[in-house]
Amino acid sequence: MTAETLNQLRSQISTLSESERAALAHELITTLDGPPDNAVEQVWNDEISQRAANVRNGNATLLSRAEFRQQMRMGLATQG
Repeated sequence: MTAETLNQLRSQISTLSESERAALAHELITTLDGPPDNAVEQVWNDEISQRAANVRNGNATLLSRAEFRQQMRMGLATQG
């Protein structure tokens, strides 16, 4: 692609609405991911299902936003 063509594309893209640019960006980023790996998708789906079941069954330790942020800050401080 020539520099001129790329500049024309940029110019056209700049006229799009925010939601149109976001949709275009999503489509472009998706093309960088490569083909989906069904095995990985299944593992993630299983993990999500298990975590949701743990929450429903009361087997998960839930944190408030403040507790989570505090733990993250403490973790970052020990890494720093």
